[in-house]
Amino acid sequence: MRIRPRPLLALATATAMALTTLSAPAHAAPAPGWPSVDPRPANEAIGPILADLAHRSHGRVDVRTIGKTNEGRPVWAARVGHGPVRVQYVTQQHGDEPLGTPAAIEFLRTVGVGNTFWHKWLRSRVTVDVVVRANPDGHAHDWRYNYDPTANPEYGERGKGYDINRYHNPSLAPEDNPATEAGLIQRAYAEFAPDITIDYHMQGRYVDAGGREITASLLWPTNAGVSPALVDAAKQVTVVAQQTIDRVAGGNASQYPGGDYEGIARNAYGLRGSASVLLELSAMGAAHEQDQIRSAYLVMLAIAQTAADGSLHRVDPARADAIPPRGEPIRSVTAAVHVADSGD
Repeated sequence: MRIRPRPLLALATATAMALTTLSAPAHAAPAPGWPSVDPRPANEAIGPILADLAHRSHGRVDVRTIGKTNEGRPVWAARVGHGPVRVQYVTQQHGDEPLGTPAAIEFLRTVGVGNTFWHKWLRSRVTVDVVVRANPDGHAHDWRYNYDPTANPEYGERGKGYDINRYHNPSLAPEDNPATEAGLIQRAYAEFAPDITIDYHMQGRYVDAGGREITASLLWPTNAGVSPALVDAAKQVTVVAQQTIDRVAGGNASQYPGGDYEGIARNAYGLRGSASVLLELSAMGAAHEQDQIRSAYLVMLAIAQTAADGSLHRVDPARADAIPPRGEPIRSVTAAVHVADSGD
């Protein structure tokens, strides 16, 4: 069973209207029952899934590999659309943070396979490039890092691997990058030159000041070298994502307490010229995984839609500063959460 695109596209359109008016949420058709998608598709399944999308889309989904991991696994990427606004989604830099990957696959399915007037319009306005599971070795080993038994890293674990999301420093050439997959992402970024970059991760479980559980956290570049104009652009993207999570997906988004180190993708790609945003889905347990995947998927649709129609640029970036902080961890479940929640 696959997602029925029409109701969700109507929902995405209503979301965009709500975001740009910044008033009460627009009335939208109720979301259909989210079909059960595989929250952790096997590495061996990613290529065939993307090949099927390429076939069913009659080539509108363009699939490629951007290189191989240290264990020889392909790192898959897919591109859809041919519009002037360029958006890049990166999922699963940390191998044990999987839920952005199935969301990206379903986004490609909806936008690439569908061929209504809306789909054609969207593809004419934006080009979306997706790095689908940036860290397949980490996924196979069910850990945060890539796989490199020779690693003795500043960021990572000796004998295990590198924390990929600490090795995007703009001054670090891809060919010199010790974190293989980070170098692959650097090359993919340079080739595509996106206007907007969204990096999908996962975090532990937290509550807000009122005791309500946080379902996702967001942050824009915080490195002092990122231009104020790009910080504002990233804040506009952040507001779109937060409002989609809260108003459409029924979640509760917060600010992520991230650092300013320039090797983090959120900062590095801001320094290189993108409106760059981190999105951390909370690891709320198996009972909530489909809701979390759907939330990530709806954010992908909303960002593409608002970038396509220009409404993204009418969002007040100051609204991002009003997003509440993440709050305290839920101590009773933190130990059971299988996410190394040590920063984006």
